[in-house]
Amino acid sequence: MPRSDGSKRRKAKAPSLRGFIVACALAAGLAQTAAFAQVPAPPSVQEANPDVFGEEVVLTAKPVLFVAGKSSWGGAFPTLVGQFKSISSLLGKQNLKAAGPAMMIFLSVDNNGFQYQAAVPVSEAPANLPRGAISAGQSPAGKAVKFVHRGDYDSLDMLYEAITHYMDEKQFEKLGPFVEEYVTDPVTTPEDKLVVNVYVLVK
Repeated sequence: MPRSDGSKRRKAKAPSLRGFIVACALAAGLAQTAAFAQVPAPPSVQEANPDVFGEEVVLTAKPVLFVAGKSSWGGAFPTLVGQFKSISSLLGKQNLKAAGPAMMIFLSVDNNGFQYQAAVPVSEAPANLPRGAISAGQSPAGKAVKFVHRGDYDSLDMLYEAITHYMDEKQFEKLGPFVEEYVTDPVTTPEDKLVVNVYVLVK
């Protein structure tokens, strides 16, 4: 997989290292374009150390409400916050509650920006979903490798660089997209206090 060094970490008006890494992975065969995944609770032995690097898990398909769109890397965090607010507003109007953490899937990526689906798991899709930007779907399912990030959103670049090296070293064959699951609510949590699970679908 092509490399990029730390000097290419995303800055204002600069290419995104995360965009470069994810784009290379997508070009290598990440063709799945479903919505997001909700992960089953890990075994209790893992709960004492939630930050295991490269934990192999199995994602289970769940119903989700999602919004599809595109964004620049510089506007990524405000974009996802805005989309999750829109979904939360719809849930309130439908008397529904989220059934898990909010998520984002990268559908296509380059150094300048990305296409995405921002989603929130629900126990079941609304019977009468209003026509508009919000759609109902299913999260992806299958074997994945999990990585944990703690800190501000921009510093996720460093985690993606480490993921690239790890996936090459372990010779995982990637079958699906990169998914970001926001353990802490990005709408209410200070950006430098985020906890994000990153999942890479593999064979």
